[in-house]
This record gives sequence, structure tokens and C-alpha cells, in this order.
Amino acid sequence: MPSAGVTPLLVVMIALAVLFDFINGFHDTANAVATVISTRVLRPWVAISMAAVLNFVGAMTGTEVAKTVGSGIIGGSVPLIAITAALVGAIAWNLITWYFGIPSSSSHALIGSLLGAGLASLGMGSVHWNVLANKVAVPLILSPVVGFVFALMLMRLLVRIFGSMSPARVGPIFRRTQIVSAAFMALSHGSNDAQKTMGIITLGLVSSGLLPAFHVPTWVIGLSAAAMGAGTFAGGRRIIHTMGTRLAPLQPIHGFAAETAAATVIQVASRFGFPLSTTHVISSSILGAGAARRLNAVRWGVVRTMAGAWVLTIPVTAVLGFAAALIARAVAH
Repeated sequence: MPSAGVTPLLVVMIALAVLFDFINGFHDTANAVATVISTRVLRPWVAISMAAVLNFVGAMTGTEVAKTVGSGIIGGSVPLIAITAALVGAIAWNLITWYFGIPSSSSHALIGSLLGAGLASLGMGSVHWNVLANKVAVPLILSPVVGFVFALMLMRLLVRIFGSMSPARVGPIFRRTQIVSAAFMALSHGSNDAQKTMGIITLGLVSSGLLPAFHVPTWVIGLSAAAMGAGTFAGGRRIIHTMGTRLAPLQPIHGFAAETAAATVIQVASRFGFPLSTTHVISSSILGAGAARRLNAVRWGVVRTMAGAWVLTIPVTAVLGFAAALIARAVAH
């Protein structure tokens, strides 16, 4: 049975959730602003400030993803200590990948760690495997593919439309429109990523007996949005370098295509409650925009390194969450 009322462990869990959200914003700043910085359309501090504000606004636009994370993956009464352990595992992975400049998925780090902690605490029967497959695994596989193809097709369409114009005329057009696409990307990033933290905090409130059923309170939405915005403002220059300069050389027209494609995919997913990796989607969209020019414009060695991190994220964080839950339970007893 869930414990009733505010406990020190609940306070710690909420603090860790806010820390995760902050690190998520810090870690994933590149998702929203790498292309607009690398094409020199905006200065880094201007782009990051814009992204922080729009991440906050985007986080206020829905809770479908929060419901998937908080009530769709693990069933039953999830112990508060397991939720806390899941956050420890996810934070550890985020910090490791940030330190090495690897654009891994904060979203899947949290989901993997929650899965591991849930298995350690409640067993195999606690996992909603159909939801995990349909709302996590399938979008995990398909969203980068959709982002790549969408950006590739959009880039080819833009080349067809503007190909006869001189670079002197095309450049200024897309320097302006890329600001709009970067803003759209930042808004979409907030609409999906901040909701994972909302889901975790709400799950903790249900576990503590403070909520009778899963429903995201307004203050949780505001807190998660603020933490995401603050983390985004703090930046993430290591990953911005990888995303913006090492995947493929970009001009403003490529940045516009990549951001527009990625933001559209993320917005649609958010409405259906799919907890996407914004890192996966924008990375694949950058690749698609770059590949529209020529395939060898893409630095495939960097792609292989990133893909390895993507494949490893959920299994590794599931192990981290499982181990953290066992250690936390042993210490508590």
C-alpha cells in the first residue's frame, strides 16, 4: 500500500526529478539550437535563451506523454524508493553521456531505468509490455527513420523550388526562416521531454497516497517546465558541437529542413503520448538534410558512435535502475 503524506523520501524523489529535468534540458539543448548555431544564424546565447523560453512554453501544452511514462509502463503500486532509484540511474547515464559529448536519449534513459527499478521491485508481471512495445519500442525505431526521410524529402523539395535562385538570394531567406524552425523545434522539445518528469513526479505522488489516481497537477506541470527551461538556458556546448558540426556540414536551408522535419515528428508524437527521443529525431533529420546533397556529406563514423549509444541506452539504464533499486532497498532495510 502507498504511504500517506509528504515524507523525506518523497521530497528527495521530487528533488531528483527536478535535477533530472534540469540535466535533460542541459543535455538536450543541442536538440533545439545546434543547427541554428552551427549555421551562424543566431549567436549561441541568443539561441539558447530562445530555446529555454520555448521549452518552458512547450512543456505547458499537454500531458499525454506524462501519462504514458507515469502510468503506462509499470503497473501496480510502484514503491517510492524504486522511483527514486530509477531517477538515480537515469541521471547517472545522462551525466556520463554528457561528459563524453554523446547525444544519447534522456527519455529512454529514464524509461530504461524505470523499467529496471520496476522489475527489481515488482517483478516481470508489473510491466505493461504492450505499452512498452507500442508506445516506446516502435516509436524508438520508427521516429528516426521518419525524421530522416521527411528531412530528405523536404530538402529535395526546397532545392527544386529554390535551386534556380542564386545563393545570395536564397541565403537571407533561410537565415530568417531558420529562426522560425528553431523556435518550432524548441517548442516541440519542451512538449515531449518535460512531460517525462511530470509523469515521474505524479507517479511518486500516487505512490505516496497524495493523489487517488494518476492526474498531473498544475504545480507539477509548472515545476517541470521551469526545470527544463532552466536546464536549457544553462546550455550543453559539448553536444552542440557534435550535433551542429560533426554530423554533416549545414547551411541555413539544411537547418530549416532538419528542424522543421524533426519538430513536426515530435509534435505529432506528443499528441499521441509517445515518449520520443528528441535527440534521435533531430539527429536523423540532420542526416536526412545532409544526405539530400550527397551521401558522403554525412560523417558516418560519428553516426556509428551515436547509434551505439542509442542501442545501449535502454538496456544499460535498465541495469542501472535495477541495481539502484536493489541497493536502495537493502539500505532501507
